[in-house]
Amino acid sequence: MSTSWGADRGRARYARWDGSQRLDDLDVGELLDALSEDVLADGDLDEALRRAIDEGGSPLGGRAGLRELQRRLAERRRELLRRHGLDDVLGDLRRQLQEIVDTERAGIDRRMASGEPPGGEAGQARDGGTGDATIDASTREMLREMARRHRAALDALPADVGEQIRALEAYEFLEPAARDDFQHLVDRLRGRVLDSTFKGLADRLRSATPEDLRATREMVRDLERLLQERLEGSNPDAGDFLARYGHQFPGARDLDDVIAQLAEQMAAMQSLLRSLTPDQRAELGSLMDALLRDDRLRWDLARLGAMLDRLLPQGLGEAFPFAGDQELGLEEALDEIGTLQRLDRLGEQLAAADDPPALAAVDPAEVARLLDAESADDLAALQQAARALEDAGYATREGDRLELTPRGRRRIGQKVLDEVFGRLGRDAFGGHRIQGSGGTGERSGTSSPYEFGRPFDLDLRATLDRAVARRALAAGPVRPPLRLDPSDFQVHDAEESTSASTVLLLDMSRSMLLRGCYVAARKVAIALDTLIRTRYPRDTLRVVGFAYVAQEIAPRTLVSLSWQGRGYGTNLQHALLLARRLLATAPTANRSIIVVTDGEPTAHIEDGRVEFSYPPTRRTIEETLREVARCTREGITINTFMLERSRALGEFVDRISRMNRGRAFYASPERLEEFVLVDYLERRTRRVA
Repeated sequence: MSTSWGADRGRARYARWDGSQRLDDLDVGELLDALSEDVLADGDLDEALRRAIDEGGSPLGGRAGLRELQRRLAERRRELLRRHGLDDVLGDLRRQLQEIVDTERAGIDRRMASGEPPGGEAGQARDGGTGDATIDASTREMLREMARRHRAALDALPADVGEQIRALEAYEFLEPAARDDFQHLVDRLRGRVLDSTFKGLADRLRSATPEDLRATREMVRDLERLLQERLEGSNPDAGDFLARYGHQFPGARDLDDVIAQLAEQMAAMQSLLRSLTPDQRAELGSLMDALLRDDRLRWDLARLGAMLDRLLPQGLGEAFPFAGDQELGLEEALDEIGTLQRLDRLGEQLAAADDPPALAAVDPAEVARLLDAESADDLAALQQAARALEDAGYATREGDRLELTPRGRRRIGQKVLDEVFGRLGRDAFGGHRIQGSGGTGERSGTSSPYEFGRPFDLDLRATLDRAVARRALAAGPVRPPLRLDPSDFQVHDAEESTSASTVLLLDMSRSMLLRGCYVAARKVAIALDTLIRTRYPRDTLRVVGFAYVAQEIAPRTLVSLSWQGRGYGTNLQHALLLARRLLATAPTANRSIIVVTDGEPTAHIEDGRVEFSYPPTRRTIEETLREVARCTREGITINTFMLERSRALGEFVDRISRMNRGRAFYASPERLEEFVLVDYLERRTRRVA
């Protein structure tokens, strides 16, 4: 099934997928939203994008990922191998040669029947062109002898295709059509087979002079010397070779480029040879020898192929296990093997495309040729993803890595906050919002009639609505012009808010990660930071992460924060100490600490050293509670959110609540953000007197 979205994105039309539908272009904002969960899990945008590109699916607008494209390539490869067979790869060529021989035999028979001389036109006189078609007995006998010799030569043609081509090249055809067909066949084969061994070789051999052959042999031998030096472990300079023969290797800059081009040219024929039985291989070798015409060059090329086979890590060409019943001829087999090798090369490219630059090097046009247009579109979408994030300002490239920009971090923070509020029911704040409205502070979203003494924060829309409604009730057939009356004025209601300074303590111990609480804790910090920045800019938020020790975390780094390196231990005492010092400089009296943890403290600092013990010692508990007492004396409220229902943690948090008169909550990781944000909003909003 496919989904088609119209202008109204809330409505969808469904239809069976027929390949003609087009998926929407990649929405970069939706892409970052889809990546956000993965980014929050390990703080790595680059790795999150790589996983999305590998897996495809919803983060990329439903496009196939690299894994799916590789699966399609593998299936295409299996399909070709299942369909085709190589039981008689020279069978088609053998039939074509037989048709040429049959044409020649028919021409001989026709000439004998008509008395037509060899190479002449039927009916042409042998006596100077008098028009007399009569052939004397001696001439007829000569024709019979010639026909006998030619038939005998055709009867004696060997079964081996290569030997047959050699014999027919030495044979003097009597039938022009047979001669032309044979020449066309040999030229085509020479071009295809020889160029599969060495590109351009067929053109040079087609009309080669002895000097041309000598130059070709020199080039092959010079190349052999370079390859031999490479085999011996040196790194020869191919500059002189490329200066002389560079036109044969376009774009080559060094010996490695020459080797790569040669391997690509020769691999199809070598793979075909390895895919055949020994008898088939011998017959194809005989054919190649017949087409080459030069025994010394043939020997040099054989040596060159052997050297390449030793130089390349996986050898020159691999055997392909064709198992189908659709027999391939020689040229078709070379085509199909070439396709299989291109499929393998493309698969290797996709497997190695573990970063955007490597992915950008894959050619969508090649994907379209080997698979289909839909797969090419999928690849183009994958290639676009990293670039789109950069173009939209959500990401920037730092070296070979993709990092979030401030705009990208804000987008993810807003998404986390929106998700929290989206999960809250319509009346989720019902028990927390303080009823009543006043004239100063933050707008509540409602308005009321203006009264003397209130700030004149005019709600223009509500005011005009009242004026229009009043005019509509006016008597008379003609409505009076719209005029404002003092009774029409509506002013915005407001909830006065005191500024608040908060320190959020995030447990980053190993148990938080193992219990699946770490991402939830990070989301709390991100959502709270986004809420304060966007709605309560006068408030301040500091974040402290604690495990073996505590340290402050810059809110801007929360989205890309990694758990790695935090270690074991739950040093809440150090975290409270650091939070108390941060709040000591806060410009407001409304100061609080929010603790998010999944276990009781197991470490504290004493005499400048960290003391760790699990289960926790009485000393660790006492030192932590002493820090709670110091916070309480300085008027700092501590609210604790527990992510684990253990008895020990519950008893410890209960002692904190009794000492500090803060509140304690048990919250599952899935609902943690809601608990924290609702509690924060409740504490900071009060009615204006």
